[in-house]
Amino acid sequence: MTQSIAPEADFDAAPTLLDGAKNLILTAEHCNLSYWFTDVAQGTLAGRGATGHAPDAEIPDFMREIGNPLREALVLEFGFRALSEELATRVLSHYVANAPGIPEMEFFATQLVDEARHARVFREHLVELGVPRGRLFDEIEEMTVDYRRRVLGPVEEFTLDIVRDRKDFYGGVAVFTIVIEGVLAPAAELSERKWGVLNPAAGEISRGTSIDEIRHLVVGSTILRDHLLRAPDYRPRLLEILEAGRQLWNEVPDREYVIHREELFQKGMADHTDLLADYELWPGVRMLDTTPDERYDAAERWTDEMAESRMTFMGLPTDWLSGPAGE
Repeated sequence: MTQSIAPEADFDAAPTLLDGAKNLILTAEHCNLSYWFTDVAQGTLAGRGATGHAPDAEIPDFMREIGNPLREALVLEFGFRALSEELATRVLSHYVANAPGIPEMEFFATQLVDEARHARVFREHLVELGVPRGRLFDEIEEMTVDYRRRVLGPVEEFTLDIVRDRKDFYGGVAVFTIVIEGVLAPAAELSERKWGVLNPAAGEISRGTSIDEIRHLVVGSTILRDHLLRAPDYRPRLLEILEAGRQLWNEVPDREYVIHREELFQKGMADHTDLLADYELWPGVRMLDTTPDERYDAAERWTDEMAESRMTFMGLPTDWLSGPAGE
């Protein structure tokens, strides 16, 4: 008997992160443990559970060459993303503990597993790129120590103050859905588009994580929308948290880290024009013709588009969204 997988969890049929996050509606009641064990574990992850990519997904030899700027860019990107997902996993334990009902508890338990899996497949790909397994954790720590202190640390403290210390579950959902996931998710979309041709295995890893992020963003938005319908007096508090979170992302110096990776990527692209040829990063624009700043700015625009669509869905104003976002 063939099991039918939900379209949004199907690796091949699921929408892009941008389209899914802007257009899908999913609830915690629907995306429960049963959904995760069937549609996610046996759908999205079918054949990709160990590494995040299919066994036959190619990793070109040049991606294992020490000193290749493309390899350096991907090692930094996946190293930083592995740390971000690890910290997200630890923070999410408080969401599970403070969930007001079983549907919310089950959903955030699955999101916790998702983020832990993301961290793992990013680390595993570093090993596939030649990072010695025995040095893996040390190398990630060494490459991310400054980023953790200057970027992730303040975001982690902000989130824990709300969901752990104040035990404001819905405020915590707002931080994760609009501020953290909403800002970082477009970078995942960009990653999938960038690496799909140059390193198909890395492209599949980013594709799988993006499918998960759609679910996180959409369910989180639905939880907040429904809470505001039940408790409209929470609206000022929610807007206060969102504005504070947005301001925090405006202040942390993430751009310098992203641009450094994009500059390495730019240098590496020039050595592989034969692979890229007429490949378009977005409609009408060849990836070879883009610059580090243009790619970063595109991710910022996607951030604002996604945030505006989710805010509108929740019946909240979007005028506070103007201004630069984070990675």
